[in-house]
Amino acid sequence: MANWESLTIRDIVTKIKDDQIVLPVIQRPFVWDTDKMSLLFDSFLKGNAVGAIICIEEENNTEPLFAFRKFTRDGTQTQSVEVETLPQGQWFIIDGQQRLQSIYIGLTGAYNGKRMFFDLFSDYQNQEYDFDFFDFANTAKMPPEDNKGRAGLNETLWYPADELYRRLADTNDDRQVAGEIITRKSINAEDKKKTVEDNVHVFYRSIFGGNSIGISKVSVNKSKDKIYNRQRIVELFRRLNAGGTILSAYDLVATTLKGFDSRMESFLRSMTEQHDSIGLNQDKLLKTLLILRDTPNKEMADLTAEDADFIVKNRDRIEKTFEVVRQFLELAKLTAWYADKNRSFIPIYFVAYHIFHSDSPTDKLLKLFARYDTCDISFANMRRWILLSLLNGVFSDTRGTGWIARRTGIRKIHAVMQQSKKKDFPVDDLFATYITHPLRFSPVITKDNLTAFDEHYLFYLLYDCQKTFRTEDKDHVHPKSRLSVAGIEETDINNVANYQLLESDTNRKDKRAKELADWIINCVKDENREGYLKRHCIPVDEELWKTENFACFLEKRKRLIAEKINDMFS
Repeated sequence: MANWESLTIRDIVTKIKDDQIVLPVIQRPFVWDTDKMSLLFDSFLKGNAVGAIICIEEENNTEPLFAFRKFTRDGTQTQSVEVETLPQGQWFIIDGQQRLQSIYIGLTGAYNGKRMFFDLFSDYQNQEYDFDFFDFANTAKMPPEDNKGRAGLNETLWYPADELYRRLADTNDDRQVAGEIITRKSINAEDKKKTVEDNVHVFYRSIFGGNSIGISKVSVNKSKDKIYNRQRIVELFRRLNAGGTILSAYDLVATTLKGFDSRMESFLRSMTEQHDSIGLNQDKLLKTLLILRDTPNKEMADLTAEDADFIVKNRDRIEKTFEVVRQFLELAKLTAWYADKNRSFIPIYFVAYHIFHSDSPTDKLLKLFARYDTCDISFANMRRWILLSLLNGVFSDTRGTGWIARRTGIRKIHAVMQQSKKKDFPVDDLFATYITHPLRFSPVITKDNLTAFDEHYLFYLLYDCQKTFRTEDKDHVHPKSRLSVAGIEETDINNVANYQLLESDTNRKDKRAKELADWIINCVKDENREGYLKRHCIPVDEELWKTENFACFLEKRKRLIAEKINDMFS
């Protein structure tokens, strides 16, 4: 049964400040941006409905259903706490976190260092109320005027919303507060005075006057089993959030797991914070955990308490596994590659799987790759697998032939890995899976198949695993304009062996359409020339720098690129 109660916005702020309104552990972090927060306050002043808030009503001196955390004044997530009994009655918010958190931040705090301001020259007559967030620590310092022409005044008067809120709360008199602002700002024009008075009044009426927030309080029958009640509330949470600020599938998985065990919250947060540099977010972590548990295709609705129990019981090994994953990425020269957080995480799923299911005891796991030379078969095999898989674009969803990496790929790779627990990394079996599917896949690198490889990763390897690919830095070694005039085929002009990475400014200004021989001889300093040629795998034979010898240049550079990449296996 649900009971309803109507509150003013001021009541909400007071209850949040007094910890009478809190967030259950199943809630995700605050995700609204400043635009949405500003629009919420615009809706309040216009008198628009903003939807009901739904909560669990937990009574004083009872054990709460969930661990809980306080609201934040700056948008950062506070730590959840578990208590045996509540020192006061509390409302655990199930739906409405984003709205309530926006209210609390806007009227009492800041978001990413920015405080909310209200334009007191907003057009009151047409109900055009402007709120915005500005990076000002000093409440007396106003943002610059932007000449938006509100209320026909052709200027703005931004005023900190938290200061306006505090002063109205202290005086309970909007006329007095408006008069103070008018005096402090030396406003003399009658139309401007009237505009300030009207806007302060509507702010006061909306925040302090009307019961504009409806709270639906859901009671929990504590005579029922605790797990039953938790999952009932989790299911309610999932349904409610399907119509609000939509949670991703993995947000919902996280909610379900936290509903089983509150320790999941600190685990998920610490893991994603610690390994953010390799792009580990909540979604990727949860997918990794499901793969470690050998349930990569498990549906969220099928999660059980055993799933949460698996994570909690294996927390130490999971945490150490990711430490070893980071060691592996560094030793395999993949750290710079994964610094771009948009990379496919599929390889990391299965590096983690191999490490987690290795026969190395947990207390020795961090030494798994203490020896990473050719004697360590698994390290060499994993490195070879990732290098060739990335080169062949295996983890791309655009491969065709029924291969969708995030579905088909994960399923087929997992099937091989599952048969190789506590064994050497099954690189050859994985390659056989690609070929059998069938994928266009080459386990060898020659001068003749360079164009079949993923250009981004090919350049990453070519430039010693340090420089990531930027389209604006891709430059024809032999200028395209000269080759076109010479009648060279487009496929050869735009061959990967005729590309290098060159800073776009250098390309546009210094190199431009110079013949390669002219560029190297006259523009690349003698003391830098050897390094330049080596870095870009450019043949040292000066005759090949001439446009008329481009065909020979192309063949020679193909061989140099293939040799350099193959050397990485040795």
